[in-house]
Amino acid sequence: MIYYRELILDRASESRKDRAWLKQQWARQHCRVFALRNDKSLMRWRDRERHNPEVIYLAQAEVAQLVEEAEQPVFLGLDESGPLFALDLSNHREDIIAGIVQQNDFVDLRDVGWLLEKQQAAQLAYARGLLFWNRHHRFCGTCGSPTESHNGGHMRRCSNSDCARMHFPRTDPAVIMLVEDCSDPARPCCLLARNSRFPSRMMSTLAGFVDPLESLEETVAREVFEECGIRVGKIDYQASQPWPFPSSIMLGFRAQAETREIVVDGVEIEEAYWFEPQQLKEFGEWGDGGTNFCLPRRDSIARYLVESWIAENS
Repeated sequence: MIYYRELILDRASESRKDRAWLKQQWARQHCRVFALRNDKSLMRWRDRERHNPEVIYLAQAEVAQLVEEAEQPVFLGLDESGPLFALDLSNHREDIIAGIVQQNDFVDLRDVGWLLEKQQAAQLAYARGLLFWNRHHRFCGTCGSPTESHNGGHMRRCSNSDCARMHFPRTDPAVIMLVEDCSDPARPCCLLARNSRFPSRMMSTLAGFVDPLESLEETVAREVFEECGIRVGKIDYQASQPWPFPSSIMLGFRAQAETREIVVDGVEIEEAYWFEPQQLKEFGEWGDGGTNFCLPRRDSIARYLVESWIAENS
C-alpha cells in the first residue's frame, strides 16, 4: 500500500475559480473543515497510549469566528459527504483556538499517517501541502508585493497591479530508488542506507531531488553514485507518491547495480550495506524501541519499494 495517493475527491478545478460558488460551498450544511497549525493536523486520541488517532472534521459554524482572523480557508474539493476545506491556525493565539482544541492535539501527519484510514490520510496530506504553500508564498517572487489568495487557495496573485503575476502551488520532483544486485541469482541483495537525518537504526532506500534539465533516470544514476559510489545500469520506474513534507512528489525506481563496492559520501549518507531478503525480514519497525536495524516508516514509498522487492525475492 502506498499512502497519500488515489484521493477520491472532486477538486472542482473550474468551479473553484468562482468566488460566489466557493461562498455557497462554505455555507452548505455539510461543509467540513480541517484545522491545521504549523503543519500539524487537529486530531483526537481513542486511547490513553496515543496509538489510535482519529481525524477531526469540524463544522463550518465551529470555526466561523476563527476565519475572521485568518486568511480565507482553502478549498480541497467535494466528496459524497459534501465540501471539504482546510483552515490554517498557525497565527492564532492558543487562547483563541482553545475552544476547538479542548482535549485534542495538533499532530504531525508524518508520525501517524499509516494509522489512519487511507482516504483520510490522503485528505490531510492534501490539506497540509496546500496550506504550507499558501503560508510560504505571501509575497510575490517577482516584485516583492503581497499576494492574495484566489481559486480557493490554489492560486495567489500579486497585489501590485503593475505586476499582477499569478503564482501556483509547486511540486518538487524527487527520485527514490531501490538498488539491487542480481549478479548471483541465488543470493539477490539490495542496497539500503542511513541518512544522517534518520534515527540511528533506520535503513532506507536512496533518494534525491531532480536537478534542472536532468531526466529522472539521470537523477537516479547520479544520486546513487554521489551517495554510495555505486554505478547503476538498467533503471525501471515502479510507482509514485505525493509527499507533502513539505511539497514533493516521490518518483520510485528500481536500479540494477553494476558495481558493488560502497563508498558513502559521509555527509548525507553515514552508512550503507547490501542486504539479502531474509536479513530484511528480521528488521524491526520504526519507533519500536528495538536495537536491530529497522525498516522505513510504513507510510513511505521507500517501504513499498523494499517490501515489494522482498516479496519478489523470497
